Formats: sequence, structure tokens, C-alpha cells
Amino acid sequence: MVLLAAWFVLANGWEPLATVLGAAAVHELGHWAVLRALGAEVTGFRLNVLGAVLETDSRRLSYGGELAAVLAGPAGNLLAALVLTALGKGRWPAAVGANLVLCAFNLLPVRPLDGGRALYLLASWTAGPAAGETAVRWAGGVTAAALAALIAWVMLRTGGSLWLLPTLLASVYWGALPWRSGGCL
Repeated sequence: MVLLAAWFVLANGWEPLATVLGAAAVHELGHWAVLRALGAEVTGFRLNVLGAVLETDSRRLSYGGELAAVLAGPAGNLLAALVLTALGKGRWPAAVGANLVLCAFNLLPVRPLDGGRALYLLASWTAGPAAGETAVRWAGGVTAAALAALIAWVMLRTGGSLWLLPTLLASVYWGALPWRSGGCL
């Protein structure tokens, strides 16, 4: 994470990094606020290449409660984008864009993103954990493969971009997970 941030700052400067980190903070605060409102204790916080992870004891949460907490991060980003648009009158397009991109990206139905967890919880809530696992494996595999193909196409069309390479590798890795783990596919 630190190396990726340093690379980003060297290539783009501090302002874009601060904008992205601000959007990430809004995202995590959304999760945290709903978890606290539901009475779940946050037990840890980790940073990785994909972002932040709040660790909590979710045994106290129902499927609906955990689903609300998972979707609160992207909802926080969407709300921030709307507020920045309304109050900024076009002054903060990068912050609006960062929040919208973070919202949309996290809603992809791929593990370990919020969309993958939300799909698992919704399917498990309605049809049981086995159905949730099957749904997220299929949707995640198809989405990751489509994302990898799109990124590879963009890299070829634009002459390549090192910024897209980590995303391409992560997409290929996520797409391979259902087949590697001997799952439902």
C-alpha cells in the first residue's frame, strides 16, 4: 500500500492522492457509522492494496443489518458526491469523481469488494448460505473476467498504462478464484 501510494504521488502529486484518500475516508466512515448504529463493535482496521478493511464481530448482526453496513460505504460516497455537487457548483469535480468511482467500483459483485459481500448476504438471506456462495462465485467470476478483458482492451488501445496493470492482475486473480477453490462452478 505504501509503495503504491508513493508511486502515485511521484507520478501525480499530493492533491490527487488527498482527494482519493478523502473519498476512501468517507467510504469507511459510512460503514463505521452504520455498524455503530447497529451496536456492532469495530475490532480492527487494516489497509491493503485495495483499500481499507474494518474488522468487526458481525455475529450480532442479522443478514439485513450486515447488508446495511456493507452498503453504507458506497452510499456514503454517493451522498458525498451529491453534496459536493450541490454545494460546490462545479468547484470540486475531482472529489465528486473520486467518490462516484469508489462507489461504483465497490459495488461490483466481486469478492472482496462490498458488492460481492452484498450479493452473498442478499442471496444467503433469501435462499441460504449455499445459494449465496454460488451466486457470488458465478457473478464474481463473470464480472472479474469481463473487467480483465476490458482493462486488457484499454491497455492495448492506449499503448498500455502501468496504472491499469495492478487492476488487470487483480481481475485475473479474482476471476480464477472460483475455479481454484473447487467451488460451485
